[in-house]
Amino acid sequence: MDKKPKISLVVADVDGTLVTEDKVLTPRAQAAVKALGRACIRFAITSGRPPRGMAMLFDPLELHTPVAGFNGGLFVKPDLSILEQKTLEPGIARQALELIRGRGLDAWIYSGNDWLITKLDAPHVAREAWTVKFDPKVVANFDDRLTSVAKIVGISDDHEGVGRAEADAQAAFAGRATAARSQPYYLDITHKDANKGAVVDDLSARLGVPAREIATIGDSPNDVLMFRRSGFSIAMGNASDQVKAQADVTTDSYNDEGFAKAMERFVLESAR
Repeated sequence: MDKKPKISLVVADVDGTLVTEDKVLTPRAQAAVKALGRACIRFAITSGRPPRGMAMLFDPLELHTPVAGFNGGLFVKPDLSILEQKTLEPGIARQALELIRGRGLDAWIYSGNDWLITKLDAPHVAREAWTVKFDPKVVANFDDRLTSVAKIVGISDDHEGVGRAEADAQAAFAGRATAARSQPYYLDITHKDANKGAVVDDLSARLGVPAREIATIGDSPNDVLMFRRSGFSIAMGNASDQVKAQADVTTDSYNDEGFAKAMERFVLESAR
């Protein structure tokens, strides 16, 4: 790598990046984060997950930085106490639900610490519950739940359909909400300032680290927003070609220690 920037903070996506396909934090990934600490490089995580759904990572990673859940819709300390939260306006939340359902996607809502669904047997519910280590609440409808929504998710295994819904939502809510896929089957709609680009800005301000000294690593379209706001960006090997094209470098897949290899090769070597 020709470019050897000074890196003072690494901001990592979680699913598809920090953990494997089976949601495992490998010993090598854990060791890489500890090596960052020894090199005086801070480490932070951000995800479309609720903060509660990342809590199993806090102790193994020895996190001391703010954690950005819901793509920046909720910032918490590692003890899960809230630093800041950004919620959708109720009217926008209602429109987002109508758009998602109108494109044939199922819908979930995250409000505070609650994950709300209407169908327990809907696609990806069981997998998500296993991933985040807590169960959703089943409600008849979302009509009375739209006043404090941190994130609405559209879900479908029709990946092209999710992509079309993403484009439609971006056009419909331009400047009013953020819409981006966190996985090929998930479309996340959050507050207009709740996106991973804003996460980089927020952590830069909170931690006093210039954006040019921040490295970001991720695999999904919503990670491109943080690539653009950081000084150095790394795409995972399992990312799409479109995502890879937006990053400075590419590492290996999440199933081949891509995160750890990126820290070792691109970050820790530059710190020596």
